[in-house]
Amino acid sequence: MAAVQWFPGHMAKTKRLILDNLKRVDVVIEVLDARAPLSSRNPLLRELTASKPRLAVLNKDDLADPSATALWAKQFNKEGRTLPVRVSASTRKGIEAIPRSCRELCRGAKWLSRRPVRALIAGIPNAGKSTLINTLSGKKRTAAGATPGLTRDLRRIPINSSFELFDTPGLLWHKFEDPLTGLILASLGAIKETILPDEEVTGEFLYYMSNTYPAVLQERYKLDELPETPHNLVEAVGRVRGCLIAGGKVDWPRTCQMVLKDLREGRFGQVSLEWPDGRGWS
Repeated sequence: MAAVQWFPGHMAKTKRLILDNLKRVDVVIEVLDARAPLSSRNPLLRELTASKPRLAVLNKDDLADPSATALWAKQFNKEGRTLPVRVSASTRKGIEAIPRSCRELCRGAKWLSRRPVRALIAGIPNAGKSTLINTLSGKKRTAAGATPGLTRDLRRIPINSSFELFDTPGLLWHKFEDPLTGLILASLGAIKETILPDEEVTGEFLYYMSNTYPAVLQERYKLDELPETPHNLVEAVGRVRGCLIAGGKVDWPRTCQMVLKDLREGRFGQVSLEWPDGRGWS
């Protein structure tokens, strides 16, 4: 598969917003999907904010494989000026660590006792940034939903007397050099289905699951055996679930939508889509 390219107009606007407001903030919070911490980590954001200490928020921790997340947190800990925290915005797990960790990253600053820590919060679409902000603030500050790119403008959001956020729209980079990154982000709903076809994304996801979590996949779809190719995996799931059209053929669009919805809503349990050792994908 070729490299995936896209850069909508609002993404270019977000880049300008970040650059124009960087001097106003002390720390950068990057919200990552704990199921895919590397793919959801934005190299463009890192480039734009390289001068600031960083909090890597591994969100949706409740949906990720704990073993994989522990390895990712360990890897991030080795980076300079980066602190990982594991949270679940939807269940409030670990939320209290975010303001505390941001203050820790600013420890020693002369202004720390005089004003709030100001954090720029960013993340790719659908990493859970809006839900995280709403949970931190205790009220609905931003729209949260399944459509990539709901937030449009930079907004200041006071959390308490010692901590405030500057919210950015979801930001993706110009081009996914590694096709796998595009597949993973598409499977999680971070990029629109018009960028990568659901059929390709679903087949590759099922193939990954058959290699990495075979028992989970068999249990979810009641499969006695796992076919050896992405195409045949989609066919098998569609037949077992009764996603058929005239002539007994598998309804691929319906099957793919069902599988991707199962993933995005956590119906496979705790699974991770990437590991530091790169296991599982074809």
